[in-house]
Amino acid sequence: MDVITVSQLNRYVKSLLEGDAQLACVYVSGEISNFVHHVRSGHLYLSLKDEGGLVNAVMFRAAAARLPFTPENGMKVIVRARVSLYERDGQYQIYIDEMQPDGVGALQLAYEQMKARLEKEGLFDAARKRPIPPYPRLIGVITSPTGAAVRDILNILGRRYPLASVVMAPVLVQGEEAPAQLVDALHRFNVLRQKGSRYAPDVLIIGRGGGSIEELWAFNDERVARAVAASDIPVISAVGHETDFTICDFAADLRAPTPSAAAELATPEQGQLVHTLSQYRSRMVNALQGRLQAQYRRLDALLARRCLKTPLFYVQEQGLRLDAATRAFAAAAKETVHRQQNRLATAAGKLDTLSPLKVLSRGYSIVSQNGRALRSVKDWQPEAPVAVRCRDGEVRGQLIQQEVEIYGNGKDL
Repeated sequence: MDVITVSQLNRYVKSLLEGDAQLACVYVSGEISNFVHHVRSGHLYLSLKDEGGLVNAVMFRAAAARLPFTPENGMKVIVRARVSLYERDGQYQIYIDEMQPDGVGALQLAYEQMKARLEKEGLFDAARKRPIPPYPRLIGVITSPTGAAVRDILNILGRRYPLASVVMAPVLVQGEEAPAQLVDALHRFNVLRQKGSRYAPDVLIIGRGGGSIEELWAFNDERVARAVAASDIPVISAVGHETDFTICDFAADLRAPTPSAAAELATPEQGQLVHTLSQYRSRMVNALQGRLQAQYRRLDALLARRCLKTPLFYVQEQGLRLDAATRAFAAAAKETVHRQQNRLATAAGKLDTLSPLKVLSRGYSIVSQNGRALRSVKDWQPEAPVAVRCRDGEVRGQLIQQEVEIYGNGKDL
């Protein structure tokens, strides 16, 4: 008996597994566990299990890139794979080429996953949504130029509000190239707004007619949703029929159930607008007429006044008022003069009482030298002439005594 190595054994078993046609393409259902997404390589590593067993699995980057949803632990899936053996570990495993959720479509699952993730991120918050302008000057339409949706939109816009102009951005609305074209159209319209161009729309309508989830999938693209949410121009999403909901609907500022409804939501109805303007006109005319009538009544009241009918009476009445004012002024002036005279007499009496002449009349006199009154014995100058001020005059002279006695704070000279 020949002896072989472990590597030879594993290689042989691998060749047997890969040589079996039934194991070259198998469909396996199970629950995902031990899921790992290797970011650097892009490969997916996981295990599939059921009540009775477990098998390891690998999904290489090329196949994983085609997945419309993100695998998660606990998710039940059906995979198409081939069976082989990993020689290094000596364990067999399956290599997955395709994967789809078990019990729900892959696109539906991807839709739910993306919706939940973007909603958690706040992309659908009502607080960030912009109001739709009530009277748009220019309306931008992003849709297929050949579909029924564009015809419905243009017909309704022309009928409801012909004052608005329409600018069209023709794009693909399904297929792999559609998301990039939708994003580019949104970007180009917003560039016009940022540049202040008169060709920048006041509101955008983006959408298409009805279809399957696969046909509407371009409007579930994350790039489109983020471009719609980031638009500076308010966006109305009109994708499919009333029962169709896409990620674009939630990201837009307003969702319309159909393209036709989007045209109605974007514009006022012409007849209703004319009726409203007519009501405003009637209210304005009534208000002006009421104000004119009020002014006429005021004018009539002014013309009816006595001063305008008999001007002489007005002059006489004013003359009486002038006479009364004159008498009041004269009385006030007389009273003021009398009051000031009394104050003057009182002040003169006080001044007379304090006058030095009053003191002199009682027998006193004032002695001064060199024009200054002697207030203190210290101010006495023996050689200087003196002046004595009496009640009825002044005596000037020189003291000739050899000795003069000074009493008080002075000293004998």
